[in-house]
Amino acid sequence: MHLLIIGGSDAGVSAALRAQELDANAEVTMILADDYPNFSICGLPYFLSDETPDWRDLAHRKDFPGLTVLHRHVAETINVADKSVLVRHAGGEATLRYDKLVIATGASPVRPDLPGADLDGVFLLHTMDDSFAVKQVLTEQAPRRAVIVGAGYIGLEVADALRQRGLHVTLLSRTGTVMPTVDPALGRMVGAELERHGVRVLTGVSATAIEQAADAAEAHLIVSDTRGDRHPADLVVVAVGVTPNGVIAAQAGATLGPRGAIPVNRRMETTLPDIYAAGDCVETHHLLMSQPTYISLGTIAHKQGRIAGENAVGGAREFVGTLGSQALKVFDLAITRTGLLDHEARANGFTPLTVTSQVSDHKAYYPGAVALTILLTGDAVTGKLLGAQILGHRKAEVSKRVDIVAAAIHQGADVEALNDLDLSYTPPFSSPWDPVQMAAQAWMKAFRAQAEISLASPASAAAE
Repeated sequence: MHLLIIGGSDAGVSAALRAQELDANAEVTMILADDYPNFSICGLPYFLSDETPDWRDLAHRKDFPGLTVLHRHVAETINVADKSVLVRHAGGEATLRYDKLVIATGASPVRPDLPGADLDGVFLLHTMDDSFAVKQVLTEQAPRRAVIVGAGYIGLEVADALRQRGLHVTLLSRTGTVMPTVDPALGRMVGAELERHGVRVLTGVSATAIEQAADAAEAHLIVSDTRGDRHPADLVVVAVGVTPNGVIAAQAGATLGPRGAIPVNRRMETTLPDIYAAGDCVETHHLLMSQPTYISLGTIAHKQGRIAGENAVGGAREFVGTLGSQALKVFDLAITRTGLLDHEARANGFTPLTVTSQVSDHKAYYPGAVALTILLTGDAVTGKLLGAQILGHRKAEVSKRVDIVAAAIHQGADVEALNDLDLSYTPPFSSPWDPVQMAAQAWMKAFRAQAEISLASPASAAAE
């Protein structure tokens, strides 16, 4: 059996390794558009900051025994009828046959329609080659000022990285707070952390144009914004999101979703015969959403790729679903989330109640205790656990604590069930009631108070 995989990042490599693990006789070929199979795109900011000085260390895996990896090959079209893929490479073109095919083409950074976005000194940051280009400017040109367009995950991580290298950084956020994937209250706290470390944060503003500076001695570029301000820069990074690479599936006959992602079922099968898809190019099943959604995360890609590879060699495994669990470090803060925010919960038929708690990460009498801000979300009618957001010092186990909530939601728990969990305790690390459990108790108190108000309302009395 010949398994052909288009793409060599998280989903593609996971599919290849799982297929090889389960069927040693399978011939597995992976088509790779560049020379960097299974490199950590999430690690690029740490390469720029020199926290990970050797780019080779970003490889999740360096050797692929038993796999055929075709470097610098670009898949052009899929012929479903004769089960082949036309690829382009330096020597011309070739036709590759398959018995089963996995599309793991990932996503591409959004290139905004911004005048001057193609000037020298303006960069996206999505591939190893992107990072090499930025690193070359940092090491050879000694830039003094940087402007970052976009205040999502990549924009914030790049701001952190460039400040660590001593650049003056201006961050432009079109939303009212940075990091719009969390509650605005937490976004404001993240913005304050950026400013505390010297980043100039401008919210509710978008870039309108980039142009060459008139005085090269002062700056190489000028970024104009919607307020009419002009920001000098020697380096500009545009980080305004990604778009799924689903075109090759569409050309083969698949109908793409509203974001341009490939629809798949829980077995990662597309609507095309013997073709699977996984990772940042596909729509995904969310445990709490009524319809498929699009989320670009390496954790999801690894899981989906593994399932696609298993099923391609005869398995019948299903993708359980995602909660969009994610974490981010910004200087000394860690910010995490899992599940649904209020507006997402309402859009999916829930009646959300979110309660904010401020608790210490461990017993206050042991030195070094720090505050955690926990936003716990549940359904105000049923008590069902819907999500959590946690912000605190990066050494306060913030990421692992949100994982407690993620695991509970996967088991269909209600908020009260968090208090039943047998979590570890010692004064340097936690409290007899873990902070997540303290947040659950605060939520239950608000839940009961709301229920009492509802029972005491005139409408309730009239109904009785």
